[in-house]
Amino acid sequence: MRISAKGRYALAAVTNMAQQHDSGECITVISISERLGISKIYLEQVFSMLKRGDIVRSVKGAQGGYQLVRTPDRITVLDVLSAVENSLFEAVEDTVPEKAPEIEAAMRSSVFDAMDKAISGTLSRITLEDLVVEADKHKGGQAIMYYI
Repeated sequence: MRISAKGRYALAAVTNMAQQHDSGECITVISISERLGISKIYLEQVFSMLKRGDIVRSVKGAQGGYQLVRTPDRITVLDVLSAVENSLFEAVEDTVPEKAPEIEAAMRSSVFDAMDKAISGTLSRITLEDLVVEADKHKGGQAIMYYI
């Protein structure tokens, strides 16, 4: 499985949106671009795909931007990647179907289909909320202060 830059940027952008979800405000592509250091033009393409994939909605006007369609705990990594990755689970090409169909069938069922199922299962269990929690664990330089 290979995740393109588009998939990685989409996941980073919506995770950033999930971090700010409680504010209820719209988030602009420019603010995400500046915060994450991703090209605004590239992000606009990504958000177009995320909108078509029903991950985000756009709000027009002076206070406009994008919002997540569902709460972060209801959007999975699989949802996001499926919206932007054309070949996330592209079928593996046949290897030896004419000369050894039994080997072909064994490889498909025991390896390729099993891998797709395992990856799909894993990605469908990880939500944006999980990524926000994990990102919070990795914030640098922000020690917790305890008062006694």
